[in-house]
Parts: sequence; C-alpha cells; structure tokens
Amino acid sequence: MEQIVFSTLRLPAFNKVLDNLWRLNFDPTVAQKGQPRHLKAKPLKNSVKTLDQKSLHQLAIRYVERYATSRKKLADYLHRRIRERQWQDEDPPAVEQLIERFVAQGYIDDALYAQNKASALVRRGYGTRRVSHALYQAGISEADGRRAFQISEENKWVAAEKFARKRKIGPYAEGEQDPDKCRKQLQAFLRAGHDFDLASRFVFAKPGEQITFED
Repeated sequence: MEQIVFSTLRLPAFNKVLDNLWRLNFDPTVAQKGQPRHLKAKPLKNSVKTLDQKSLHQLAIRYVERYATSRKKLADYLHRRIRERQWQDEDPPAVEQLIERFVAQGYIDDALYAQNKASALVRRGYGTRRVSHALYQAGISEADGRRAFQISEENKWVAAEKFARKRKIGPYAEGEQDPDKCRKQLQAFLRAGHDFDLASRFVFAKPGEQITFED
C-alpha cells in the first residue's frame, strides 16, 4: 500500500517532466521560456574576421589612441593580432612600414615614451633598476632611453622615500621592527629597483628618524 501511495504522489511530477521533454523536442520556442538558464541554447559567436592592410591600419590607430606606446610594443600588438585573426591580403603585413609612418606623424616617440614611463615609475616609488627593466621590455634603445635614465637617477632619493612612506618602512614605521621584518623590507626595496645602500638607510632607520639625501 505504501508503495502505491508513493507512486501516486509522484505521478504529477513525472507527467510534468514528460511534458517538458515533449515541448523541448517539438516546440523549442515555447519550451525555452520555462527552461532553467543552463538549459537555454547559447547563441553562436560571430566568426573572427581576418585582417588585411586596411584593417591592420585601423587596429594600429585605435591602439595608439588608447595607449602611450613604443615601436616595439605596437609591433608586438599587431603581430599578435595577425596570429589570432590570420592574414588574408596577397601582400605580407606591412607592420614596420606602418610603424615608421606613425613615427613620422608623431604618433610614436620612443624617447618621450621612455621619459614619461620613468617619471611615472619614480612617482610610484620604483628605483633605477626597475625603470631600466621597464624600458628594456618596451624595446627602448640606449639613445632614446638616455634622458629617462637621468630622470630616474636624479630622483632615486625621492622614489626611495616614496616607497618607504607607502610601505611604512624605517622612519615611517609605527614601531621598532624585528630583524626578520627588516630583512623582508630590504628585499622588497631591492625588488622595487633600489640599490642596496639606499635601501638599507631607510630600512634600518628608527621610526621618526630624519634621513637626509647624500650623493
């Protein structure tokens, strides 16, 4: 008797499942309205369009409009998009010619990019080695990076003080730091691109101690 009552109680639910299955097979437009989200058919994505010289130029224009960039960074971006979307023109991609045109038009200036990058990193508390690494990644030549290196070197004290203040290190700490904490702070200073002597002066300074710049 118990088994019969149980089957009778579940019968409406079973009928509802059959009804949903029937609607899914024969009336998908109606069935989709009542389906859970995970059962709804997903629309097909549009196929990725291939590139030609015109669309490559448009990509480059949009990139330099949105980002400050260098020759190398723009070249890397365009080559990556060509690999992703493939090339359909009979002639090979004129990436280098396009970049040279942008340089002539003033859209790309590696020296100016390097100076702005160095200034931005100094304001964030990064040292000369970190600036040098960033310019290397951007493909900046020695000639174009000369003034940027000067900016970093001339402001290394400002950058170190900024870093110490942000991290509450040395004179900006709230209290005495144990040796293990000082060691970790020194490593952080070095990772930020500062030299060992300058980093040590801040890390091992007492809270509230006045530190003056020395050449």
